[in-house]
Formats: sequence, structure tokens, C-alpha cells
Amino acid sequence: MTSFSGPRLSLWNQRLGVVPDQVWEQTGLRTLVLADNDLTEVSERIGELKNLRMLDLGHNKLRRLPDSLGAIEGLSDFLYLHDNELAALPPSLMGLKRLRYLNISENAFEALPDAVTGMVGLIELRVTDNRLTALPASISRLIRLRELHLRNNRLGTLPAAIVSLRELRQIDLRGNPVTRLPEGLVTLPRLEKLDLRWVTTLKPPEWFTQLEARGCAIYL
Repeated sequence: MTSFSGPRLSLWNQRLGVVPDQVWEQTGLRTLVLADNDLTEVSERIGELKNLRMLDLGHNKLRRLPDSLGAIEGLSDFLYLHDNELAALPPSLMGLKRLRYLNISENAFEALPDAVTGMVGLIELRVTDNRLTALPASISRLIRLRELHLRNNRLGTLPAAIVSLRELRQIDLRGNPVTRLPEGLVTLPRLEKLDLRWVTTLKPPEWFTQLEARGCAIYL
């Protein structure tokens, strides 16, 4: 029998369909795992879990998220939303300014939600296997970002604003129809990996040699 007490609760792969009401009563929870449960919705009561630091809603069938999720301002460690049916995020998620890791891969996003660029504490962002055709200039707000994973989207380039992300270490663009990249990438002082494998549309620019000369590995 699953215990509903303590700071951590995992209901992974229980095929619940609906989250039991008892879960929302555990206001001391710091970690909540609801992955792989055939969930189609999550109650607004999730906003009552004010102490949450990690939430896993991956591998479900979610098409929307409750607005109250953005009220969990202490959510700082991980938010897993991958492998769902999401095409948008509620604007309230901008309130998650302490969140360091966000995974929204394997969904139906055609544009990066505004809420994401409001999560100014992000260190790692995963948006692989979606339908993005461009990134917004507002990505420049993510000044703490170190890893940006964009594999298997529909991106032809990156915005010039990417050069504002001075902490960036890794950019993964595998499997995108990239035709050009901003030369400003040369100015990113910490960039150590630019992954362009499975990209067949890009003629490597001359300035790639400058990146490699200062220690950035470029995978083609």
C-alpha cells in the first residue's frame, strides 16, 4: 500500500487516471511523482502543495495544466512535463522564478510559451521533440541558463538574442533544419558544446573555427 505521509510521494506507473484527493492534503510534500498514470487533467488543488520543490507529471495525457501550479513559488528543483499532449502553458507559470530545471519535451508546442521565458532561474531547459519553428527574443531573459536542448524541432536558426545567455555551456540542435546561426555565438564565453548532428541543411560558417579554437566542441 502506498504511504501518503512524509516529504516524498511517488505514485509512478499506478495507472490512476485521476489523482486521489488524499494527495492534495499532503501539504508538507517536497517531492511528488505522478508520472505514467494516464492523467488527462490535474486538479487546481495542486496549488495547495506550497512546499513542493520537485514535481513529475511526465508520461501522461495532459492537454492543459492548472493555473494554480504557478502559485507554488518554492518549486525550485525539477518540473517534468515531458511526453504529454501540451500545446500551451498557463501564463501563471511565470511565477516559478526559482525553478532550475524544466522538461517540456515530447509535446505539441509550436512556439515556446511566454511562461518559460519568465522562469528566470532556469539552468537547464529541455524542449526536444516538439514543433518549434523559432525561439522568441525574450529567451534573453534566461540569463542563468547553462543547457538548452532543442533536438528534433523545426528550427531554421536561433535568435540574435541568444548572445545574452552568457552562462550557456551546451546547445543541442540535432535534427533541426538549421540553415544559419548567429555569429554572436562566438562571444558566448562558456559555450563548450554545439551539437548539430543530423542537421543536413547548414553549411558550416567560417567562424566555427573560432569557436573550436577556444575549446568549444562542435558536432556535425
